[in-house]
Amino acid sequence: LHTGRKEEKMRTTSLVRLAALLAATGLIGCQTQSPASASGSAADLVEAWNYVGGKLTDMAEDFPEDKYDYRPTPEVRSFGEHLLHIAEANYFFIRSARGEEGGEEHASDEQKSKADIAAELKQSFAEVAAAIEQAGDAGMSRTLKHPFADRTISQHSLWLMAIENAGEHYGSLVVYYRLNGIVPPASRRADK
Repeated sequence: LHTGRKEEKMRTTSLVRLAALLAATGLIGCQTQSPASASGSAADLVEAWNYVGGKLTDMAEDFPEDKYDYRPTPEVRSFGEHLLHIAEANYFFIRSARGEEGGEEHASDEQKSKADIAAELKQSFAEVAAAIEQAGDAGMSRTLKHPFADRTISQHSLWLMAIENAGEHYGSLVVYYRLNGIVPPASRRADK
């Protein structure tokens, strides 16, 4: 396969797996609701988004500030840089949903405190949730330019990519926790 097609096929497979996982965990397509009370596509996306966003903002607020500059190897982002990257990615998806290219960078290179980074991350997740809610179910089928390929996709697919991206970053940051001998907040809750 052509490299671009192979990457696209892998991304599509990942999105399908993510949707299946979210459905299995009850975050999308909850089986306990009757069809008349189903909340709709946008509401389901917001619920899934807030779930992964909550885990990441919990990490931002929980990880020790003196370890915010920790990086597993010199070539990768520090914990704090990783969180700022996630915030900027969230704004990137908002700009993509609006059909904007480029745009203002929200995350700067200036040194920020743990509180500043956590607040910026939390705000970025809130703004994505608001953008999904604003689009509503009707907006989910609207087509827009794919942010990483020369084709169009639905807004629903774009938000699935955003959820997948945030989930992948969550997995990366779990490693930062474990390498520092710390149990991530979501795992601590699961142990109770």
